[in-house]
Amino acid sequence: MSDNPILVAQTRSEFGKGAARRARRAGLVPAVVYGHGGDPLHLDVPGHELFLIVRGNANALVELKIDGKSQLALVKDVQRHPVSRSILHADFLAVKAGEKVDVEVPLVLVGEAAPATQAAIEEHTITVKASATAIPESIEVDITGLVAGTVVRASDLVLPKGVECELDAEKDIVIISELAAEEEAAPEAPEAE
Repeated sequence: MSDNPILVAQTRSEFGKGAARRARRAGLVPAVVYGHGGDPLHLDVPGHELFLIVRGNANALVELKIDGKSQLALVKDVQRHPVSRSILHADFLAVKAGEKVDVEVPLVLVGEAAPATQAAIEEHTITVKASATAIPESIEVDITGLVAGTVVRASDLVLPKGVECELDAEKDIVIISELAAEEEAAPEAPEAE
């Protein structure tokens, strides 16, 4: 038994807008599983369970139960309604347990730079190659005590074991610069009499 969330999916036999709307009314989300050179597999997955899985993790790994068979899959894309933010469609990438995949992972700044400096983030996410079962939720960039003029590059990132950065090693990630000097307050204009 795996520790990945399980979605019990059903194969879809109807296609088109009407069928997708009927599925959504029934609490299901139309989805497609692709990968490993096979034909795409069209499914309906439970909408609420999918929402809970992707809510906090853009690179969620799920176990799809399809007609009694189990398939490990990575959530690759989720399309949402522009107003209600409900999930309209999902794309899954079929993976195997030890397979390496390319995913985008968010960067998180930790710590504070030296006084009177500011950090400019050049990259908010980076593409990494990692095992499908060991994708990090985020990569931390420690800027504690960094002084003005310091540049954190892709080669400076501390990555978890087995994770490789796909960016150029010289790519700027965070630039520390001096805060702009506070402009002196303009003298107040005399009141009109």
